[in-house]
Amino acid sequence: MTPSELLARLDAQPRVVLGETPTPLQRLERLSAELGRPVLVKRDDLLGPALGGNKTRKLEYLMADARRQGATRVVTFGGLQSNHARLTAAAASLVGMEAHLLYFEPRPKSLTGNLLLNELLGARMHFFPLASKRPRPRSLESTIRLARLLARLRVGPHYFIPVGGHTWVGALGYVRAAVEIDEQARGLGVADAHLVVAAGSGGTLAGLLAGLRLVGSRLQPLGIDVGKLWKAFPASVAHLASEVSTRLGEPQVFAPPGVPLVESTYAGEVYGRPTGAGNAALERLLRTEGILLDPVYTAKAFAGLLGEAARGRFGTREPIVFVHTGGLPALFA
Repeated sequence: MTPSELLARLDAQPRVVLGETPTPLQRLERLSAELGRPVLVKRDDLLGPALGGNKTRKLEYLMADARRQGATRVVTFGGLQSNHARLTAAAASLVGMEAHLLYFEPRPKSLTGNLLLNELLGARMHFFPLASKRPRPRSLESTIRLARLLARLRVGPHYFIPVGGHTWVGALGYVRAAVEIDEQARGLGVADAHLVVAAGSGGTLAGLLAGLRLVGSRLQPLGIDVGKLWKAFPASVAHLASEVSTRLGEPQVFAPPGVPLVESTYAGEVYGRPTGAGNAALERLLRTEGILLDPVYTAKAFAGLLGEAARGRFGTREPIVFVHTGGLPALFA
């Protein structure tokens, strides 16, 4: 399928434009010199309202679908510093809907970072103190079912968005992004680059896998697990990538063993807590390139890029593209 043919199919889906694309694909000159290879960053941290981030791309399709169904309220859930929840609140404000955000933890004594922005945006936050200090991984699907049940009990009629926008509708945003990144990479002479992205709920990775395969891209994606949250995580990503391809009229089979994902290694003890390697990666990128990461999501993913490069996973001279998915408000929590 050509990129124009895929974009035509994407254009047939309802979409509300929430951010300006394409976002820049920038060379990191000093870091490239340090690593002895081209390193670039895809600046999706610059995309969208309320300090932006990658979830903007998913919410363009999800909010359009909610509006098509006549919804006046949207409900989603996530961790206390969920960027997806904050961007859902911002997107809901832009389209005139009421946002309800569910958290499986007690309400903090003070609201900081993304939680403060949620309050300023007028979102209604609901806290359910169900989390344990050392949570056991659950399947993504069972957690979504629990959140749906709580949403039905707490909120009236609504449009439900799973954590991270993990639906085929949300994944369309990163199918579109895959076309954009592939075109930019070819234009900059890095068509064979390794493409590294954080994997929290897996929807961004699934959309990229589907989009890159559909256009025959030579980019080689790799997800870095930042949460150690889910049982059978590769199976969830594979299922979603397969579903979105089918919905676009080009069925593709993605098998769990073939999902390019580094699980657990860089996630740390638990989701939402910084790691030493992540903090070091944050400081390194900031001090070499002046680009901020957040300490619990993109910093862990960038630590994965540096760690896997040191292990030889990306060869010796091959270019690497890092997808910066945003999340900066967590710095202030």
